[in-house]
Amino acid sequence: MPALLVTDSKYKFVPPHEGNFLPRVLSRVMAIFRRRKYCVDRVEIRGEETLAQLVKSGHGILLAPNHSRMTDAMVLQDLAMKIRQPFFIMASSHLFRGSKTLAWMLRGLGAFSVYREGIDRQAIQKSIDILSEAQRPLVLFPEGALSQANDHLNSLQEGFSFIARSAAAKIERSEANGSGRKIYTLPVGIRYVYEGDIEHAAGQMLGSIEQRLSWKVQQGQCLVTRIYRVGNALLSLKEQEYLGQSQQGELEERLERLINHLLVPLEQEWLGGPKTDSVILRVKELRRAIMPAMVDGNLAPEEMARRWKHLDDSNFAQSLSLYPARYVASNPTSERILETVERFNEHLNGDETPHGPMKAIVQIGEPIEVPAKRDRTAKSDPLLAAVEQQLTKLLGDTAKECHPYTARGK
Repeated sequence: MPALLVTDSKYKFVPPHEGNFLPRVLSRVMAIFRRRKYCVDRVEIRGEETLAQLVKSGHGILLAPNHSRMTDAMVLQDLAMKIRQPFFIMASSHLFRGSKTLAWMLRGLGAFSVYREGIDRQAIQKSIDILSEAQRPLVLFPEGALSQANDHLNSLQEGFSFIARSAAAKIERSEANGSGRKIYTLPVGIRYVYEGDIEHAAGQMLGSIEQRLSWKVQQGQCLVTRIYRVGNALLSLKEQEYLGQSQQGELEERLERLINHLLVPLEQEWLGGPKTDSVILRVKELRRAIMPAMVDGNLAPEEMARRWKHLDDSNFAQSLSLYPARYVASNPTSERILETVERFNEHLNGDETPHGPMKAIVQIGEPIEVPAKRDRTAKSDPLLAAVEQQLTKLLGDTAKECHPYTARGK
């Protein structure tokens, strides 16, 4: 798994382009780019009538998709074209700091930046204004990070519900105008279905990894068996690097042990003690503590290098957390095999080559009305719980369209 991209350059909020003509043109360009670069050849939209009706009603709409691949935002452009309504999209600030062409295209499509290493008041306020004024549907990925596993949801982030409720509260305060406007969250399940030859695609990547491990290529063996042999070897190498020796126990225990070995010392230094939240939230808090002084640019080179090392370790811990235990063995489909081997290949060989042909299914859920206040009697955030329940169901409904894997010769 690659580390999350971080930067110590000065951050400046990037607002979206707000016209309607440019995003309509760029959506078509993005569809071509998606097919050629990322091999997502087809996008099938289901239930778009629900979204189209909400748009006509004049309510504020917050789209809440799962986030398993970098192509998710591109795929959603097909939904925008289908209902003839551009979206606004909150996107990580690092996407605007590389290619100027990419940054221009993102802005043109309606994307605006958010600085995830701090509280980005401009991005938050822009989101609230978009929703409360019902300018366009707004896309926020409630997981806050790529899961890289289509059948696994990361913990949903409270920033998502904070923005939604803040917009609802803003409308409530201004209801003297009698608009009757409300805020609705609409879960969107994005499912990728691999339509190629999994033995060929995964077999080639596994063969390259096996060679890197100085193994004989296990051509012809069951892909699931090869995946678990390679996964165990890669984890053992990291255990030897960080813990001094390979560990015993179930995979879940070993992953948790290594993750805590990486994070707990950092949390003790930067946060005052170990945390018990999800790994993504733990890493997010660490980044918020470590990065501000790096951005200011006044640190000595030795301290800057030390903080980069801390960021690398925390990002690697997050990468480990995104390997769901027994993900392939519990349900060996072509899609789960491809996801897992692509991550191995990216992690070990630095190869991010996508594999296709791929079909994306975009399934629209049921609208969830957003209240202006949170029910504090509930143990968990009711809005996040409702979104998570729908996303789980939407992905479950389309899971049957994935391809069960059977080893050749069986």
